[in-house]
Amino acid sequence: MPLDLAFELMMLLTAACALLVSAWLFWHARQQRSMKALAGFGIMMALWCCGHVSVFYGWQPLGKLLILANPLMPTFFLDFAIGFVNQGPAQRAWLTRLAKKRALLYVAAIFVIAISLLGQGGKVLAFGPFSHYFVFSGIGWLNIAYTIIVGILAHALLLWGGHIHRGNRRRSIAAMFAAGAWGLLLASSFIFPSLGLHWYPWPMLLLPSYVVLLVYGVVRYQMLDINAWANRALLWILMTVLILGIIALLSSMAGQFGMQALASVPNWQLWLYSMLLLTLALALYQPVSQLVRRVIYPGSQLDEQRLDDWLQHLAEARDWSELSTIAEQLLRQQMGQAICVQLLPAQQPEQRASGPCIICAYHAGGWQSRLQGFDDVTPSVRLAAEVFASLLTTRCSLLERSLQLAEAERKRLSEQHLVELGGLSAAMAHELRNPLNIISMASAGLAPDRKAMIQSQLKRADRLISDMLTYSGTISVQRQPISVLPLLTSLREQFDWQAVILELRLDETLTIYADPYRLQQVLINLLDNALSFVRNQPDGHILIEANTAGYIKVHNNGPAIPPNMLAQLFRPFVGQRSGGSGLGLSIVQRIMDAHGGHIIHRHNPPWPVTFELYFPKDI
Repeated sequence: MPLDLAFELMMLLTAACALLVSAWLFWHARQQRSMKALAGFGIMMALWCCGHVSVFYGWQPLGKLLILANPLMPTFFLDFAIGFVNQGPAQRAWLTRLAKKRALLYVAAIFVIAISLLGQGGKVLAFGPFSHYFVFSGIGWLNIAYTIIVGILAHALLLWGGHIHRGNRRRSIAAMFAAGAWGLLLASSFIFPSLGLHWYPWPMLLLPSYVVLLVYGVVRYQMLDINAWANRALLWILMTVLILGIIALLSSMAGQFGMQALASVPNWQLWLYSMLLLTLALALYQPVSQLVRRVIYPGSQLDEQRLDDWLQHLAEARDWSELSTIAEQLLRQQMGQAICVQLLPAQQPEQRASGPCIICAYHAGGWQSRLQGFDDVTPSVRLAAEVFASLLTTRCSLLERSLQLAEAERKRLSEQHLVELGGLSAAMAHELRNPLNIISMASAGLAPDRKAMIQSQLKRADRLISDMLTYSGTISVQRQPISVLPLLTSLREQFDWQAVILELRLDETLTIYADPYRLQQVLINLLDNALSFVRNQPDGHILIEANTAGYIKVHNNGPAIPPNMLAQLFRPFVGQRSGGSGLGLSIVQRIMDAHGGHIIHRHNPPWPVTFELYFPKDI
């Protein structure tokens, strides 16, 4: 290929690349002033290259105008640099003022261009393979000097921005410097003839890569969709290089294997045909892959919009039950059939499902998902379920962290509240017990029935004060092995059972690890609560059973707890018991938490009310 034609083709290719990326920037960065300036830089690059082509074809006035418009290129780039650097925490007042006066930069550039045109800042000569080539002369060197100075200012501003910015913006600046160094290396050969060095500008043949690398280096960290385009472009380049090598090898060896027709075809024609076929294959790859997907997975339409919609709806869940409900609704909308979803945080058993089910469980420090009952479904349904299960697994992990943070914050606020309540309770207890003691002493001389009534109410008041101090104080435990049956037997004598039956169903040797005093508090509170509800029943019955796994269950056949109270059962000052403080179950829960265990309410037929205590085995 003639060298002048090669140079002309590279100039046209550079112009085409610059126009394409500028159009892309205008379309995708309509709201970003700095990106528009970068698009302007690309347009000026395209016009500058078209100026050279115009000179080649003898259109000298147009060619000189476009080439001498050179100062607008760094001016657009300086405008871009001002807007790109002056963002976020790095904003500076002087940059803001400069940005408001950016029009003066363009006026100065146009002034230099006008002087260059009026002063005949260049001429056209012939050298080497070129019959027409533009070189700078006279006032044209002012044009070149101004262009270089503005370019240096723009890159100096970017260098300063690289020191004050962090993250992706700093990475973009580093990429711009790498592309700028590459562009300087390529463009330096353009002015050799202007210096009297009539060398062929070989580096200019690679100029198309400069504008593409520059724009890609800027936007790859700012716009994610450009990376998908770059992935396809790099694939095309690598495949092109590979095919060119294979074609060259086949062409050189074709004659040795008797394929004279192939050997006689010029290499450039083979390369051209191969690149055309490769370009066509890459262009058809996406629609063909979609067609194949529809054939293999009919009915499956999993596009980015659908996945974003799934993620958005799953992110609305605030607890496990809500997440499971939302997931089942999304699956029903996508697949047209009911598919159950089981979310199993740590220590939750799996339930048997009759139909297709997605199970997300926490195992070995992470969330894992699996499909169950999908053997007879269509491939499209299974594919959609697998993709959905992957998204659901990620959401489970995020929800678990969110719940853990919320629980930690709740505990922090609860502890802060208890500290404040503890100080207030201690002061109130001191102030209340003094008048109560005076009342008790004053009642000593009253009639026995009045004295008994007053003493009863004083005991109740003292119990309320004690419960308040216990709830608001710090609960510490000293865990040790305790034989449960002897402890329960000793507590039997502390209550007025009347006609209530107390049944102990546990082994004599059963031992749990707990604080003796705190365990006694727990059992007294639970038995006292149970007695208050079953004592007036003719068949009152309380059963305590335990096992070696650390569970103690306290059953009673009193009235069932109303459903509207279950959610606040362990909250302070909430209860149905007449004359109670409303702190009994709250105190029990705090003691169990201090042991690292828990207390839960269960409906365990035939018992209307069951409280289950769990004490960990390890000390």
